[in-house]
Amino acid sequence: MKHTLKITLILIGMFLLTQIIGITIIYLYSPTTTSIVVENQTLNVTSYNLPYGLEPPQNTEPRSNLISIIIALFISITLLIVLMRIKAEVFLRFWFFIVVIIAISVTLYAPIKQFQYASLIALIIAIPLAVLKVFKRNIITHNLTEVLVYPGIAIIFIPLLNVFYTVILLIFISIYDIYAVWHSGIMQKMAKYQINKVKVFSGFFVPYLGKKEKEMLKSAKSKKISKKVRVSVAILGGGDIVFPLILAGVVLNAFNLFSAILI
Repeated sequence: MKHTLKITLILIGMFLLTQIIGITIIYLYSPTTTSIVVENQTLNVTSYNLPYGLEPPQNTEPRSNLISIIIALFISITLLIVLMRIKAEVFLRFWFFIVVIIAISVTLYAPIKQFQYASLIALIIAIPLAVLKVFKRNIITHNLTEVLVYPGIAIIFIPLLNVFYTVILLIFISIYDIYAVWHSGIMQKMAKYQINKVKVFSGFFVPYLGKKEKEMLKSAKSKKISKKVRVSVAILGGGDIVFPLILAGVVLNAFNLFSAILI
């Protein structure tokens, strides 16, 4: 086991909490279908009632949407690598800041959407949370806001896919992970760059002291001397959280709540 049992259980707990909250938010965004007549033809219009103009386009094919998502992921990763090379930390922090605001706002909007000005209220709450996350580094606020980020991201992609093409997407992501982590090492480089240079990170982040480091620190305190110790870090990347949640959401809309919980 790479990390201690306690730290591993903390990561698993945060993952499961995010999935449960995410499924709840996705359930609150359950689609509604209405019939409209256009030029003497009856059309069924499906609405997810997403705020901020994020409502998915009508009558798109999951297959073409999958291709678009994969292309968008490729462009995003390529752009991130380019920005890393030119050391565009300020731009990346601003980009991250905007994404966090949108994602948290979408999550917070779901339980209050029946109220007047719900989208504005959600935005007003999301902005200070994003400020704390991006510009005021704190391990507690970072992880707490992460729980709110991924449901908001997932619900944007869920209407674009069905179960089959979501599974294909997860297979594609898994193959990319194998290459990026075990072969090229680009995933580790991007994570270190985010943490050390951009000062933000997309994923759960749990620092802790190993047994040896705790003993060194205890010995230093007893001798009243200052000593630097190495802090270990347990990380669960954002992709490992959001993609299973997307699958759970697609299954929820296709089948039922029980099936989504099994995911």
